[in-house]
Amino acid sequence: MGDPRRLKKKYSTPNNPFEKDRIVEELAYLGKYGLRNKKEFRKHKFQLSHYRKLARTNQTLPEEIREVRLEELRSGLVKKGLIGENATTDDILSLTVENILERRLQTIVHKSGLTKTIQQARQLVTHSHIGVNGKTLDSPSYLVKKDDKVDYAPNSPFKVDVSKIWGGAAAKSKASEEVAEMEEN
Repeated sequence: MGDPRRLKKKYSTPNNPFEKDRIVEELAYLGKYGLRNKKEFRKHKFQLSHYRKLARTNQTLPEEIREVRLEELRSGLVKKGLIGENATTDDILSLTVENILERRLQTIVHKSGLTKTIQQARQLVTHSHIGVNGKTLDSPSYLVKKDDKVDYAPNSPFKVDVSKIWGGAAAKSKASEEVAEMEEN
C-alpha cells in the first residue's frame, strides 16, 4: 500500500549546477556554519523561499484577510527568533539564509561557548550530548526557538566535567611547561 503521508521534496536544486559564484557562496556557508553537504544548505534556502513566498502572496489578498495572515506568519517567525515583534512584510522579505542558519542548534551551541569549533558542536549534538529545555536532541539542523535554553544534556558526561572538552588542569599545566621549556631554549 505504501506510506500514507504525502511526501514532498524539502529542497530544490539549482537550474545551472556549475555556476561558479553560487558554488563559491555555498561552500563559504558550508564552512562557516559546519554544514555536512549542500543539501542541508539548500533545505534552509528552500525554507526561506517558502516564508518569502507566503509574504508575497499575502500582499495580494484583501486588507482584512491580509492582516490576519500577516499576524499568523509573523507570530510563527517571532517564535523562531527570525524577526522582531513589530516586523512588517518588508522585514520578512528581507530575511536571508544567514538568519536561518544562525538559529540552528549546531550554531547556537558553538556561539554559546559550549564547544571549541563548529564541527565539534555538530559532533556533540549528533552524539546526544546537547539538550534543549532539558530534552536531549540529536539533530544539528533543529531550529532553536527564541525562548529555548540550550545546555548539555542531563545524562551527558560533559555536564559534570567540562574539562573533557576544554582540557583539564593537567592539559593546562602541560601547555605551560612546554611554553616555559621553549623560553629556556
